[in-house]
Amino acid sequence: MTAKTAAALMIGNEILSGKIEEANLVVLARALRPLGISLRRVVMVSDDIEEIAREVRALADTHDYLVTSGGVGPTHDDVTVEAVAQAFGVSVVSDANVEAMIRQHYGTRCTPGHLRMALIPAGAILEATAQVSWPTIRIKNVWLLPGIPEIFRLKLQVFVEKVGVSSRAFVTHAVYTKMDEGDLKPLLDAIVERYPDVDVGSYPKWHHERYKTKLTFDGQDETRVGAARDAFVALLPPGEPQEITDG
Repeated sequence: MTAKTAAALMIGNEILSGKIEEANLVVLARALRPLGISLRRVVMVSDDIEEIAREVRALADTHDYLVTSGGVGPTHDDVTVEAVAQAFGVSVVSDANVEAMIRQHYGTRCTPGHLRMALIPAGAILEATAQVSWPTIRIKNVWLLPGIPEIFRLKLQVFVEKVGVSSRAFVTHAVYTKMDEGDLKPLLDAIVERYPDVDVGSYPKWHHERYKTKLTFDGQDETRVGAARDAFVALLPPGEPQEITDG
């Protein structure tokens, strides 16, 4: 079964200016792999409606899923809902159920700013689970998640449960050596040629007491991934590898 694809759109001036360190991408990538979904593209944009809308259209058209991060709060720079609505040619509406939840949560402290968080693109679905009752906005194949890492992780659970496993999970094996990449290249070339269906990665590490280069073997066929790893290990000189791990 062919892996479904996903893209991520990370939104916020604070990310591009370096004021905030982006923390959601790695969480998303790791959550997708057990689902058999391949994260194929990541785009970072500023808080600009036209720019966000343009990227949403392009990414949603070319991937099975698009997950956005950021821009769904109550302030002036939270424009993701408006941008996604524009991307799909629909209006922005206030959802009565979400508005009621907001009013109940904030009580007498509820402000018009708080109620902005009830805005959704017209026709959007509000996804929730038994564990995460506060709804997550989805319109077609686009999921709108908040940028705050703690809430992003919480809402990502909704995506994972609703989407479910689409194909075989990705499998990763790692091999650690004290060889540098120049010496490893001919060995890796042989494995890449022999196992074209396995994604082979090489990641050097400077000044590490245990290893110099980490090699990874990824794919959806566990037998093939394991065979590629074992074939590579068989090519290593005596004394190598330093360590082999799963995952």
